[in-house]
Amino acid sequence: MANLKSSRKDARRIVRRTARNRSTKTLLKSLDKRVRSALAIGNEILSTEAAIASISAMDKAASRGVIHKNKANRYKSSVASVVFKFGA
Repeated sequence: MANLKSSRKDARRIVRRTARNRSTKTLLKSLDKRVRSALAIGNEILSTEAAIASISAMDKAASRGVIHKNKANRYKSSVASVVFKFGA
């Protein structure tokens, strides 16, 4: 247990932030699964809508510092290469 008053306060902050970040990461995983399942069944409209929602959530999480911005960019690139095929 922390001894300093500020350290105790930091510990309480960490608990709140961890819970908030965990829920955001869970949402990101769920959206990713939705994209992958839409691609697996071959529904183009559903996969496009799911990809847009997932990419938006990744951008928000990266801007808030929940995930690293490069991780969000890698994910967006991989999803875009599969979902948004050029010339299709």
